[in-house]
Amino acid sequence: MIGLLNTLAVFATGFLVRPFGALVFGRLGDLIGRKYAFLMTLLIMGGATTAIGLVPTYEQIGILAPLIVLVLRLLQGLALGGEYGGAATYVAEHAPDGRRGFYTSFIQTTATLGLFVSLAVILAVRLSMSPEAFNAWGWRIPFLLSSVLLVLSAWMRVRLQESPLFQQLKAQGKTSQAPIRETLRNWKLVLLALLGATAGQAVVWYTGQFYSLVYLQNTLKVDFVTANTIVAVALALGTPFFIVFGHLSDRIGRKPIMMAGNLIAALTYYPLYQLMHQYAANPAMLTFLVWIQVIYVTMVYGPIAAFLVETFPGKIRYTALSLPYHLGNGWFGGLTPYISASVVASTGNIYAGVWYPTAVALITFLVGTFFLKETNVISIWQETHPGEVTAD
Repeated sequence: MIGLLNTLAVFATGFLVRPFGALVFGRLGDLIGRKYAFLMTLLIMGGATTAIGLVPTYEQIGILAPLIVLVLRLLQGLALGGEYGGAATYVAEHAPDGRRGFYTSFIQTTATLGLFVSLAVILAVRLSMSPEAFNAWGWRIPFLLSSVLLVLSAWMRVRLQESPLFQQLKAQGKTSQAPIRETLRNWKLVLLALLGATAGQAVVWYTGQFYSLVYLQNTLKVDFVTANTIVAVALALGTPFFIVFGHLSDRIGRKPIMMAGNLIAALTYYPLYQLMHQYAANPAMLTFLVWIQVIYVTMVYGPIAAFLVETFPGKIRYTALSLPYHLGNGWFGGLTPYISASVVASTGNIYAGVWYPTAVALITFLVGTFFLKETNVISIWQETHPGEVTAD
């Protein structure tokens, strides 16, 4: 268990710096443009990920090896702090009012699809060699393969045009000269977006897609290949529902879908993990139980990008939406596997790992239900064309 906690602690370090990356790259995105800021985040993230596969072993350079990995994880966290806000803002500012949930829901699929692809690559590499070879050097292959995606993604982003809404704001002199200061001046709105939306979304996301894997492997003792296959299949089957709920949020609102996802998750996590323990020897049933958790993820995550975009004004949008998103996903969500595993270790209760995500999801449901305003009726294009409605 100590080894698991140490691994999860290193994993968590990148999440702790994400809010700082949100401020750094969010500011650049609001000052010079969405395209260039999230091109920079891609290069830093991709470069750090590839470099992890090149780090010498502990036997070769001693304590420097884990320190280098730690620095690279911090760089990944900083870059990711600006990546999501750039993608969400860029896509949303191309989307017509009335269909923003549908358009941005495709962004939401990318995190889950990325996890699915990474699990598939890890499984393929692991099955192609002995466990000893994989532990010795095979684990580096997925990191090195990411360099191919880095080159392809960078080429695509260089060819992108700037967000039309940002271009209009800049042409009209409506951009902010101090986006961080203006964001912090709106701290009540940032705090409401955090506690009423992103904190619960984050713990539901990391419980369904990360802690479930930790639980399978370390509590239920499901073997490496089977556990990863279970999660991969559940992710593949659940991913289309991001688009379903994103599209539905255009019709009935972002708030009811996100709040329902938080409440259902809070009420059912404990019995779900009891069932996972009961069916520990049944991969098909375990896949179904993880898939249910992925559906919760799609409910809280599918509409979140559109909600955050519509919550904050265009002149500070990149910075303002990135901050609560990464406070939620970096601190509340990213720490979920570590906190949950720690609670299990300290209590000896194998189900205690769901106490934390249950509590946070319930808090978000209560805060969001009573204090959040519905945003799907907002026309962000009116910032540049007051009085006009551009919804389809």
